[in-house]
Amino acid sequence: MGKLEGKIAVVTGGTSGIGLATAKLFAAEGAYVFITGRREEAIAAAVKAAGSNVQGVRVDVADLADLDHLYETVRARGRIDVVFANAGTSEMALLEGMDEQHFDRIFDVNVKGALFTVQKALPLLNDGASVILTGSIAGVKGAPGYSVYGAGKAAIRQMVRAWTMELRDRGIRSNVISPGPIDTQTMRRQPREAMAAILSAIPMGRTGNAEEVAAAALFLASEDASFVTGIELFVDGGSAQV
Repeated sequence: MGKLEGKIAVVTGGTSGIGLATAKLFAAEGAYVFITGRREEAIAAAVKAAGSNVQGVRVDVADLADLDHLYETVRARGRIDVVFANAGTSEMALLEGMDEQHFDRIFDVNVKGALFTVQKALPLLNDGASVILTGSIAGVKGAPGYSVYGAGKAAIRQMVRAWTMELRDRGIRSNVISPGPIDTQTMRRQPREAMAAILSAIPMGRTGNAEEVAAAALFLASEDASFVTGIELFVDGGSAQV
């Protein structure tokens, strides 16, 4: 029997990278998984890749009407056992050159989107459910050009601290996964010199992969983490730890 046998899970930003790897793993462990994305063709491809027991819903998490539509769809299954608010966006802007649109793009998706993904799930969440948010080592480390992105990830960490207390009477566990450098298409497009600098700062000497982050998400989603709430679990090869 899988670790999520018979569970219902929602994974936002589930069409690629960490989200898709997590959706695949959740489904393999017995869950029925709803994944979201903003493009229909990407959703269709992800559902095909993830195998059985996966359903896609087109959602922009910054649009509250889209989130209402998501949970109307999920309601047909009756409940939710796991919410993985993973959808996010990232872009670089130095302080002297950033504009209001940069701030709004980052906070609308990464902070507002995560908050209302969880809030609007509450009526469907089972007592004892697991809520997981995707943070980043950027929330605790400074990096030129990523002040707004890092601030948004720090906000996610703080929201989970508060929710841990607010939702304790229902036994709902809230946790953050904060990845470090993960092998993605964006990472692979970095100049060789930039990649060398990134690798030199990772104690384990390599980037991580999406499946390693998905394994951490499975731990937090499952009964293996039944006494784990309010934490920030770093999956970063030690990057933010030393």
